[in-house]
Amino acid sequence: MSAHCQLTGAQPGFGNHISHSHRRSSRRFDPNIQRKRYWLPSEGRHVRLTLSARAIKTIDTIGVEAAVARIRARGGKV
Repeated sequence: MSAHCQLTGAQPGFGNHISHSHRRSSRRFDPNIQRKRYWLPSEGRHVRLTLSARAIKTIDTIGVEAAVARIRARGGKV
């Protein structure tokens, strides 16, 4: 699943396009997913994470070490 955030677990939501005549067709609400590279000092290497824009702001607040710990606690691979 490409539109999936490793930190927050954000994934696409589904709904309907509703036309002027009120006919409905299926649509997808994708999260704003970015691929970002961070330096992980404890392991001495870079890690590339797939994150939503909200998760990038979270990493700016809590730090990359805590974020990687949360990802691993959720069962994610880094």
